[in-house]
Amino acid sequence: MRIEGQAVRATIFVDGADQWHHRPLYAEIVHRAHKLGLAGATALRGIEGFTATSPVHTPHPFPFGTHLPVVIVVVDSRPQIAAFLDSLEGVLTKGAVVLDDVEVIRYLPDSYGARQAP
Repeated sequence: MRIEGQAVRATIFVDGADQWHHRPLYAEIVHRAHKLGLAGATALRGIEGFTATSPVHTPHPFPFGTHLPVVIVVVDSRPQIAAFLDSLEGVLTKGAVVLDDVEVIRYLPDSYGARQAP
């Protein structure tokens, strides 16, 4: 089954070493997206990067505690993304969020539609 439509992509840039209650910040963000039932979220670790307030961070032989960038990509409807970003208030204290209007083509097994039918 193929579903097409308009959506919003939120791309969230954080420091890979940032924590939220002893948990990686990127993991907290992905789990909040899942808890809110968003269409999908993926965290990607960068291999090199910087922000306006930091030097360029590069990989080290011992990566624990390094400040490499992590990008979290979340896609859903505009109202869902807005609610999700509201849920990050106080959690996301530094970093950046970029919002893009996107066209989504989603492929699902044919049996998925049968389970979702009223």
